[in-house]
Amino acid sequence: MVNGEAVVGVVLVSLGMVLTPGPNMMYLVSRSITQGRRAGLVSLAGVAVGFLAYLAAATFGLSAVFTAVPQLYLTVKLAGAAYLAWLAWQAVRPGGTSVFTPVELTPDPTRRLFTMGLLTNLLNPKAAILYASLIPQFIDVPAGHLVVQGFLLGGVQIAVSMVVNTALILTAGSVAVFLARRPTWLRIQRYVTGTVLGLVAVRLATDPARPATT
Repeated sequence: MVNGEAVVGVVLVSLGMVLTPGPNMMYLVSRSITQGRRAGLVSLAGVAVGFLAYLAAATFGLSAVFTAVPQLYLTVKLAGAAYLAWLAWQAVRPGGTSVFTPVELTPDPTRRLFTMGLLTNLLNPKAAILYASLIPQFIDVPAGHLVVQGFLLGGVQIAVSMVVNTALILTAGSVAVFLARRPTWLRIQRYVTGTVLGLVAVRLATDPARPATT
């Protein structure tokens, strides 16, 4: 039902998205550094539920809505590009900080950690674009069972995101210490992050692709 090429395509797209610093990564890393790995994992559970919500919405018609109302799709896409461009500027501007720079945060209880992880993902333009316009491109319409295909491919994306983010949570503290002791590396990390985010923002804003009808 879902061919290997589609799975590989979704894996590559998912890796590209999850490895590009954004709201999810910033929240998970900051919580892991300041409150420990357990807090990071609880927050990640909220992020996972957010992905499931987007997956259900996309599979049951969000792409169709964007196809029927292209102005809405364009608005979401440009808003996402603008947000990524803002994140890029925050990384490279004078006095900008790295996602791995320790910051003082008030410890949050478990319920708030989960809720903030969920809200961070639901308000994440990368997640919206991923499910509204990228994953639907890998669905084989003639093969039928579109809902099943959507959930299977979305499940692949969620699995990739969970594996990568779990690795980030478990290593965030060590990476932060490593960078804190090497200011030059910290600046390089900021500029690389900002450059990548800027390129993704430009690519997103200029990409003529439209969501596939399902």
